[in-house]
Amino acid sequence: MSTPASSPAVFRGVIAIELRDGTPPERAALPANAAGEVAALLGRDLAKLAPDVADCDLALLAAHFDPAEALRPGWPLHQRVLELLQRAPGQAQGARVMGFGADPQGALPPTMQADPALLGGGLRLLPFVLRGAQVEAAAEQLESKLFDCGMAKADAALALQEGLGAQVEHIRYLSLHDLLAMMAMQYQNAGLDGVWALLETALLEPQGELLLDAAPEPLARYGDGEVRIALLDLPAWHRRNAPALQDAAALERGFARFQMRQRQYAEVLQIHGVPVQYVHCADGDAGCLY
Repeated sequence: MSTPASSPAVFRGVIAIELRDGTPPERAALPANAAGEVAALLGRDLAKLAPDVADCDLALLAAHFDPAEALRPGWPLHQRVLELLQRAPGQAQGARVMGFGADPQGALPPTMQADPALLGGGLRLLPFVLRGAQVEAAAEQLESKLFDCGMAKADAALALQEGLGAQVEHIRYLSLHDLLAMMAMQYQNAGLDGVWALLETALLEPQGELLLDAAPEPLARYGDGEVRIALLDLPAWHRRNAPALQDAAALERGFARFQMRQRQYAEVLQIHGVPVQYVHCADGDAGCLY
């Protein structure tokens, strides 16, 4: 993933926890001491795959999040971890390994808390970053190996399972690129290729634009940091999406499904932090989105 030219190179990754039966962990985060221990185990495991990791700062936010919280424009979740690392002491003392967890009462600052509306999924993520003079070499090694060889070792997996109170199927390490590829496949398997195309543009080319104009899918455009979705009335939808359909009841049902699809697009984009604006488009022409 690229970063602004003024920022030091950063590798963004996650510890991905696949929950058994989708049961949420009992605790939102590891205690601070356990967070440090898991960060050290993470660093050990990563360094076995990419020796240059040992010369990098590593910071782990030992709280778990939904994948949508990690895949938002500007990567705000990883930016939070980077800010914690930048504020931590010891910057002149060589490579640091740091884990940030809950206080003795199990509480987290608001900026480290997961969205409570997104707690029901079967996959939870703990974000981490690498930074330092050797991070580009480490990143190249990790990108080539993590997806195939990134299963957490038994002691790290046990520490996470016990520390979070989680019923776990698998725990593995992924780069942000790996996570993007995995989520792309999930969205495509769910028939949400169009949503993913818009989201991918917002994530990877935030200054770019993409027009989605492929009936019967919604008419939508990403540009200027937001997605605009065309609001069609029934006649405009009929002309654009089903010109041969004449049965009035079938038209009403088809139009209702189309409106549900629009709402689905908007909901998915919004949980990924992409602003959505509806634009009235009486003639069904994509020009209304510019």
